[in-house]
Amino acid sequence: MTTTHDHSTLPASWDLTGRVAVVTGATRGIGRATALLLRERGARLVVTDRSEAVEELAADDPGGVAALVGDVADEELARATMRLATDRFGRLDILVNNAGRTLNKPITETSVADFEGILRVNARGNFVQAREAFGVMADAGGGAIVSVASVSSVVAFETQTAYAASKGALAQMTRVLAIEGGPKGIRSNAVLPGVIDTDIMEGVVDNGREMLASFGPAHPIGRIGRPQEVAEAIAFLASDASAFVTGALVAVDGGWTAQ
Repeated sequence: MTTTHDHSTLPASWDLTGRVAVVTGATRGIGRATALLLRERGARLVVTDRSEAVEELAADDPGGVAALVGDVADEELARATMRLATDRFGRLDILVNNAGRTLNKPITETSVADFEGILRVNARGNFVQAREAFGVMADAGGGAIVSVASVSSVVAFETQTAYAASKGALAQMTRVLAIEGGPKGIRSNAVLPGVIDTDIMEGVVDNGREMLASFGPAHPIGRIGRPQEVAEAIAFLASDASAFVTGALVAVDGGWTAQ
């Protein structure tokens, strides 16, 4: 994890030096891009993922990054993650609720196990992480929670019964946390990515990268998004630059939901 910490071209309110952030699902796609950007902006990190590859992030920067491997929906992992942040770095300022799964199946082909599996990660997983972070942040006087929801949180697509239900739940949880967190100094926001060029998206379409690229014209901006572009929005919502923003669902979708 290469870091430069040269923030001279950024407004001071974007600087995350001294902040401590937890990023879930940090080994690839939006999660990895976010972890790299927050570290570049000066934050110290606890990164988690079910893949042991997450440990490579910590190995590259042992002084500024700690890693845990496990299931995002496991309550004990959530507690251990927040403990690690406070024990290792002395505080917790930011939670990026990124870990998630996708599923594209018609409802008649979606089993109960399919449905519950998606909700376990996308809804329960984000809930237990947010609950544990919320308590730590409340005791410390504040913080920022940024969740990675989806355009599917607010618009409907075929074959996404389980996925849309889980991301809709995450959007509403974001709003509730904003209301509960306001008096405690905790802000809660979510980003709603459109189609983003990640291997996760590539894996849910039949023709791989060719099909993924074909989604470009469906976005008014004329292309699909990049993980780094979502990471920039997350970093903004995690920083003091967004100090008066809470309860927001921020579309990072090339104009998809404006149509």
